[in-house]
Amino acid sequence: MPVSLATAAVLLSLACHPNRPVLDPGARPAVDGTISGTVSASGGAVPVSARKVTAINTQTGAKVEASTTSTGGYTMRVPPGTYRLEMELRSGETVATAPAPTEVDPGDLDAGRDFLLKTL
Repeated sequence: MPVSLATAAVLLSLACHPNRPVLDPGARPAVDGTISGTVSASGGAVPVSARKVTAINTQTGAKVEASTTSTGGYTMRVPPGTYRLEMELRSGETVATAPAPTEVDPGDLDAGRDFLLKTL
């Protein structure tokens, strides 16, 4: 049974890359967006490190987590969607300022999603 040149090319491609799916040439690859911000205290003067920040997709409930760095910054890649942000609190702390929910589109950088803590 003869094999066409196009069929042979597809089979050869699959043999060379067995774990790669064959994609529709017109399909767009899924691209994540990015959410970033800071966590600080004392009116923004003191960065808060080693805190968990969670982005929760408001439609699916899916969660993405990141930890703050020594400068209080965090960055996370998330699939497109609308996200509510929460952060880990410790005894005697409350959130004085929190970012509003944010809509992330493919390739977006949603920066400035900052938290300000208040100590009781």
